[in-house]
Amino acid sequence: MKKLGFDNDKYLRLQTEKILQRVEQFGGKLYMEFGGKLFDDHHASRVLPGFRPDSKMRMLLQLKDQAELVIAISADDIEKNKRRGDLGITYDVDVMRLIDTFREYGLYVGSVVLTKFTGQKTAEQFQRKLEALGVQVYRHYPIADYPSNIPFIVSDEGFGKNDYIETTRPIVVVTAPGPGSGKMATCLSQLYHEHGRGIRSGYAKYETFPVWNLPLKHPVNLAYEAATVDLDDVNMIDPFHLEAYGETTVNYNRDVEIFPVLEAMFRKIYGECPYKSPTDMGVNMAGNAIIDDEVCCEASRQEIIRRYFETACLVRKGDSSAVQLHKLEMLMQSQDLSVEDRKTVPAARKVAVQTGEPAMAIELSDGKIITGKTSELMGASCAAMLNALKYLADIDDDAKLISPTVLEPITHLKVEHLGNRNPRLHTDEMLVALSICAVTDKRADLAMEQLEKLRGAEVHSTVILSQVDENVFKKLGAHVTYDAAYESQKLYHK
Repeated sequence: MKKLGFDNDKYLRLQTEKILQRVEQFGGKLYMEFGGKLFDDHHASRVLPGFRPDSKMRMLLQLKDQAELVIAISADDIEKNKRRGDLGITYDVDVMRLIDTFREYGLYVGSVVLTKFTGQKTAEQFQRKLEALGVQVYRHYPIADYPSNIPFIVSDEGFGKNDYIETTRPIVVVTAPGPGSGKMATCLSQLYHEHGRGIRSGYAKYETFPVWNLPLKHPVNLAYEAATVDLDDVNMIDPFHLEAYGETTVNYNRDVEIFPVLEAMFRKIYGECPYKSPTDMGVNMAGNAIIDDEVCCEASRQEIIRRYFETACLVRKGDSSAVQLHKLEMLMQSQDLSVEDRKTVPAARKVAVQTGEPAMAIELSDGKIITGKTSELMGASCAAMLNALKYLADIDDDAKLISPTVLEPITHLKVEHLGNRNPRLHTDEMLVALSICAVTDKRADLAMEQLEKLRGAEVHSTVILSQVDENVFKKLGAHVTYDAAYESQKLYHK
C-alpha cells in the first residue's frame, strides 16, 4: 500500500470554507475561474498521494445548491479542431462530455459561452447543435489591444459588446475544456455587465498549481512546470505579494504579468481593486492539506520523470519541440534525477537487452516489479500484464490461463480476416480471451479479479506503445511511460 501524503477530507473542508468566505466578501455574487480539470485531475492525484481525481467536483457538490457552471470554449479552438491531449477528443466534443458529466453529478450547467467569436462557421454550427439540445449559448468577441487598452476594454465597445450571460446563483464557476479558452476574460466581462446593472460581484481564481504556500523549487511546484512545459508556464515569486505583505508566495508568470491589467480593470469598474497581488485572487488550499511532505516530494519527482518520457516521445513523433524536452532535462538536473530513478525503466531495459525484443516492467503497490517479454503470440504488454495478474492472484508463473481453443480463433481472425501481419495479441484482446476462459477456469477468473489492483501501478515499455495498449493501461489506472523508440523502422505506425 502506497503511503499517503495528502489529507483529502481536510482539503475539501478547507476549500469549501475558503470559497464561502470569498462569496461573503463580495456581497453574495462570485465569479470563480476554475483552472485544471474538475473531475479527472490525475496530475494532482499523482503528485499529492491521497488527492482524489474528483476532489474539485466533490467540493462543488457541497455547494451545488449555490453554484452553477458556465463552460467557455474559444471559437478559434473549434475552428482549428483542437484536441485534448489526454483524451484525444476535440474541445467541442469535450464540452458536451463535460455537460453530461456535471449533470450526472447533480450540478447545474447554466450555459456555454463562445469566446473570441468572429463568425467562425464551425462555431456557429456548434452553437446550433447545443441550442437544439436545450443548452443556452452566448457569444463573446475579441477586443482590440486586449489586455493593454484598458479604457477601451472596460467600455461599451469592449466588454459591453459581449453578450451578458444570465446567471441565477451566487457562485458562478467558469470552466473550460482546456487552457486558453478565455475563462478570465469571461469572468471580467460579467463583472462589467453586473456593475452596469447595479449588482456588485467579485472574481476569484481557483488553480491547484503552483501551490502558493510551498517553496518556489518544491518538487510539487516543479512537477507543475513539467506538466505545462508546452504552455511555457514558469513558476515565480509573486512580486506584488512580497511588496504588499513582505511575504514570499509562489505564482506563475502569466498571472503575474496580467495582474497590473486586472488591477486597473477592477479600478475602472469599481473604483478600487480588492486584491493587492495575484496570490490574493486565489482560493487554493491544497498546500494546507499536505500531511507528509517527503511522500509528496518523491511522488512529484517521479512525475517529472514521467513528463520527460512523455515529451521525449512527442518529440520522436514530431508533435513537440526539442526546446520543451530541454526544459524538462533542466528540471530533472535541478532535482538530480535520472530516468533510471524510475524503477521500471532499468528492469524493462534489462529484459529487452537479454531478449533483443521489446519488453515491459510493472511496479505494483507492494514494490514488486513484474516484467514481460515479447513472444510469438503475445506482445510485451500482454505478457507483463498477465504475469502481474498471476502474481497478484498467487498463481504459478508457468500456468496457462488462456486456453489454445480460445487463443487460436482470435489469432486466425486477426491474420486471415482483419489483415494483421502478426498474430500477437494486444492487451484488450488478451483480456477478452482471459474473460472467456474465466467462465470455466477458476484460475483465470481469479486473475481477472486482480485487475483493480493495477490501479496506481507504474508501467514502462522499451518501445512506444500502440494506442490500444496505452489506453487499456490508463483505463485500469496505471501510470504509463515508454522509451522514445518505435518497435520497427517503418514510417507508418498504427
